[in-house]
Order: sequence, then structure tokens, then C-alpha cells
Amino acid sequence: MSTRYATNIVLALASGFVIVATFAFSPNVAGWLAFAVTGVFVLAMTATAALLPRRGWTQRGLDGAVAALAVWTIVESLVFDGAAQTWITFGAAAGMLALAIAGLTAHELTTERVVHSLESSEQREHYQQEAFA
Repeated sequence: MSTRYATNIVLALASGFVIVATFAFSPNVAGWLAFAVTGVFVLAMTATAALLPRRGWTQRGLDGAVAALAVWTIVESLVFDGAAQTWITFGAAAGMLALAIAGLTAHELTTERVVHSLESSEQREHYQQEAFA
């Protein structure tokens, strides 16, 4: 399994959890969950993933945006409270979810391109063999 795929799935699950938690729990609890999950955990995961080879420029750009949102989540969960914290946490988690979906889409397009090129070369070889037969 690709590390790009794994980190984007974990990011999608973490941000989805925080999106639900923002309205399932009190603003104080949701703020601390956001601090822990989409703040510290996602920042640590993204920093670790940045050290891995073969991430690609697209994924590294998405990782940078995710890291910026994770830092913002840490700051906003400590600074804001009440309804403002609820909506800012929701927005940051929704942004992370959108970046996770973008990363998964980029991964799928890369995989699809490889599969398509392999299928095209196999078909080309098949047609060449029929032409020379």
C-alpha cells in the first residue's frame, strides 16, 4: 500500500471524526478533541510523512497545506471558545477533509495513468504481433 494513500485515508478519518465531534460534544470538548486529533496527531503524521521518499510534488504541496491547517487548529483550539471555536474547528476539519480527498484523487489519477499506460503498451504489442503474423 502506498504511503500517500495511507496518510490521506488517516487524514480523512481524523478530520471526519472531528467534524462529527464539533456538533456531538460541547465546544470545550470538541476543541480539545480538535487539538489532539487534527492538531497534534495530524501535524506529527504530516511531519513524519514529509521525511518519506517518493511522495511527489503534488502530495508534498497538499502535505504543506495540511500542516498549515494543523498548526491553525492547534492555535484556534487554544484561543477561541464557544460558538466561534465550534465553527472554526468545523471549517478547519472540513478543509482537511477536502485536502484528503484531493490527495486520494491525485493518488488514484497517478495509479490510473500507470495502469492505462501498461494496458496501452500491452495492446500495442498485441496489435504488432497480429500485424507481423
